[in-house]
Amino acid sequence: MCADMIEVRWRDKTGKSRSATALLEDISPSGACLQLETAVPAGVEIHWDCPNQEFVGRVRYCSYREIGYFAGVEFDPGAKWSKRAYLPRHLLDLKRLLA
Repeated sequence: MCADMIEVRWRDKTGKSRSATALLEDISPSGACLQLETAVPAGVEIHWDCPNQEFVGRVRYCSYREIGYFAGVEFDPGAKWSKRAYLPRHLLDLKRLLA
């Protein structure tokens, strides 16, 4: 679990470039969960940049829950996350907490 503000980019079904501010809620080597104020269509390719890494993936779901839209993103093979490349501002490592 983590928290960090990021700017995401994608193209809508007409090919128009879209962007939004998102809250990075969760991240793992294979994907992430983003909270947004706007819906992002499932299946679109989404991008965001962090200081040492660019993330690229596909939106697998986007659903509205009480406080906003939550989008699940599966990273492309070359965009896998690691703590060495990018460490979110607030990261809760449950394994370390339980140790």
